[in-house]
Amino acid sequence: MLQQNVVLTLCKIIVNPETRMKKKKTYQKFSKHWFFNYLIVTLGAFILAAGYVLFITPHKIVPGGIYGVSIIIHYLTKGVFSWAPEGLPVGTMGLILDIPITLIGLKILGPHFGIKNFFGLVMTSIFIDTLTLFWGYKPLVENDVLLSSVFGGVLFGVGLGLIFKAKGATGGTDTIAMIIAKNTRLPLGQLLIYVDSAVVLLGLVAFGDWRVPLYSWIVIFITGKVIDGILQGFSYDKTVFIISDKYEEIRKKILFDLDRGGTFLLAEGMYGGKKKKVIYTNINRRELGILIGYIKEIDPDAFVTVINANEIIGHGFKPMKDG
Repeated sequence: MLQQNVVLTLCKIIVNPETRMKKKKTYQKFSKHWFFNYLIVTLGAFILAAGYVLFITPHKIVPGGIYGVSIIIHYLTKGVFSWAPEGLPVGTMGLILDIPITLIGLKILGPHFGIKNFFGLVMTSIFIDTLTLFWGYKPLVENDVLLSSVFGGVLFGVGLGLIFKAKGATGGTDTIAMIIAKNTRLPLGQLLIYVDSAVVLLGLVAFGDWRVPLYSWIVIFITGKVIDGILQGFSYDKTVFIISDKYEEIRKKILFDLDRGGTFLLAEGMYGGKKKKVIYTNINRRELGILIGYIKEIDPDAFVTVINANEIIGHGFKPMKDG
């Protein structure tokens, strides 16, 4: 019944003229960008599934999310059904539980999200059960739950980060997190930590072992940090603010020796009210050491502030791209 509802909903989106008009304005189907996004979602779903099969499920870790609930159901149903002696499949159960949440996300986040979200959760489910069929329920790293938690969290973060980067999701709690993120300024990784903690406690109740939530929270923490890194970027670029009376000499070094640009910001000292020119520039990590060396020679009394830049878009750095 739920599967029929999903199909009917998707059909309404395709047939509805108003929806199709909006889609033409915002989303060009079968374009290069369209195929690339779905390729990224597929890759992310495979990496996510590998994290479950190789590191998480065999150790009874419950890393939140709908698939965390599926892991609980899998172990609680072990030996219950003759056709599934190892327990109900994690991927299939995740898909069944995900469908109603996807329908809610489809209504709130829009049809583009819904279709891509549905694709992501189906691919994740297929990959989990397919990899399990070939690999089984044995962990890649025997007798080392901590190492499995760390690498499972990394694979989760990379997989979900890629999916989120392509403006998709895999359903479940990450859909809930994206709904909340739409109306707040909280990072997705942080939201996932909050939402998934409730599922972790459910694992404690189901298995009665405090090690389950402790290892699970390690996975969730690492996952959240990696997701934020994927979305915000792992950049080695630096933003530098320089206050110096010899700003003209420093300007020449930046322009002609480093071949970088910059901006003068007009400022006023808080203590003496003296007018100052502040140099604002962006450079990479290697150039930072060279620039600091120049400043020491020109003006040892200069005041320099260095900030890590998550992402710099523009000439000399990351090119501006559409979408």
